[in-house]
Amino acid sequence: MPCTAQRIHTLDDLRGYISQTICAREQLEVDAYVMTEVVLTRSGAPCGRYYCIHGPRATKYSAIWVSDRNRVLFYDSTGERYLTAEIEEFDCLELSAA
Repeated sequence: MPCTAQRIHTLDDLRGYISQTICAREQLEVDAYVMTEVVLTRSGAPCGRYYCIHGPRATKYSAIWVSDRNRVLFYDSTGERYLTAEIEEFDCLELSAA
């Protein structure tokens, strides 16, 4: 599974990167589908975020940002991981912010 490195400065940058990456792979038009986001917690403390694009015909494509490893894991509609992206920089880290 390929691993890429990305520079991300804000949560908006992260959302955009995830949306563009999923849409490019699945041949979807960027911003044409709803993307939901959930803060993940471990022992009551935020530890990452789960992103899901709700595509055509009720398909779902997802990504998980693991904050302590600064890594984004991408999954296809069958739940198989196809890409791991390392985040080189992350300024303005607010896990609990929406």
